[in-house]
Parts: sequence; structure tokens; C-alpha cells
Amino acid sequence: MLVIVAVGASLVIARSTKGSSTSSPTTRAPRVTTTSAPLATTTVPPTTTVDPGSLPQTGAFPSATGPAFTARMAALWAGVVTSTTQPALPAFFPESAYVALKAVGNASSDYTGRLLVEYGADLAAAHALLGAVPAAATLVGVNVDSGYGHWVPPGTCYNTVGYYEMPNARVVYSVAGQVKSFGIASMISWRGEWYVVHLGAILRSGGGGEVDTPQSGPGTSAYSSTC
Repeated sequence: MLVIVAVGASLVIARSTKGSSTSSPTTRAPRVTTTSAPLATTTVPPTTTVDPGSLPQTGAFPSATGPAFTARMAALWAGVVTSTTQPALPAFFPESAYVALKAVGNASSDYTGRLLVEYGADLAAAHALLGAVPAAATLVGVNVDSGYGHWVPPGTCYNTVGYYEMPNARVVYSVAGQVKSFGIASMISWRGEWYVVHLGAILRSGGGGEVDTPQSGPGTSAYSSTC
């Protein structure tokens, strides 16, 4: 699996299986592979009036099968098909939550100047997989191995707030009659919901977009550890 660089005050992921209370849950999900419901359209879900990052973190383990997750993955797919960031923003970790989570100076600038830029570049890189007629590609679903989800405690890697992290979920799609897939390098939780934080890579090889382990077929998630 391709694992690549986060420079400076990056959101570096601790691979931890420790648990605690609401701030540090004591349980982790059983190892079960789940798949989001098939998504036939690239409709972006409606925005809500409440910024989730304005609300406190919880210790709830996110679902990868509910309508909210399915809507966010539809938004992600819309960004891949169009090679643009705007429609894929609902799938991305909220800026206000990132600012609350990171114990670094100017976390907002890091978010907009690095994380969002990388996200856009990775969407474009994934878009290139779809061939001459990207709009003809269809999203089959997003496979998530819940057994890989783990709690990253406060105080780890410049984080003041704990969260769950999920490496290498698989975006499964069909193009020209063939099923293919690529990974989501890292999703992290906020208030019991999964959000993409690194699409193509956590640790990056250099400038430009990257695609996490593109494969024929649905592919297989693999655990990875980086901090």
C-alpha cells in the first residue's frame, strides 16, 4: 500500500488501539468488513446549518453503512468525477474541527494551505483513472474494514482531542464494464462520523496528487501505521 509524507504541522496519524472514556473509549469495533450502499448518482448532499466542528468531539465509533456516510461518499465521488474540490467538501474533515483538534500554531492556515490543496490534487489524480469519459464511471460503494478503526488519544502527534482513525477504506467503482478500486488513505472521526482527511496519501512522495493503491477489482484494505 502506498503511504506517503505530511510536512510541517501535518495531521499525522497515530496507529493506536488504546481506549478510554468519551474522550478515550474503552472498546473498539469488531473486525467486520462493511460496504456502503451502492451510489448511482453524484448528487452532493444538502449542507446543514450546524457546523459539526463547532460541537464537541464524542467517543462514538462511526458507522460506514448509514445514510450520512453514504451521502459523504457520494460527495467524494462527485469530486473525483469532476476533478474539483467543491462538490467533495462535505466528505472532508471540517476545518473548525481540525482547528479544535490540532495543537499547532495557525491550524486554519495549515488546513487551507496544505490539507485542502492536497485533497484537490488527489481528487484530480483519482479522476485520471476514470478514462476518456469520467462521467460514465459509476460508484459501486465504499468498503470499510471496521477492525482497522482505532482510537488516537489526546496528546498524540500534536492533537489535543482524541479521535478514531480508519486507514485504507476502498472506493469501488465500475468503468467500461470493469470493476476497479482505489484507497482512501485515512479517514478520521468527528462526533461519530467518518471524514476523509488524506485521500491519496498520509506521507507524500512530493508535489502533485497521489492515488492510494489503485487496483482491478474491489481490492483489499491493509492496515498501515504512521506517526
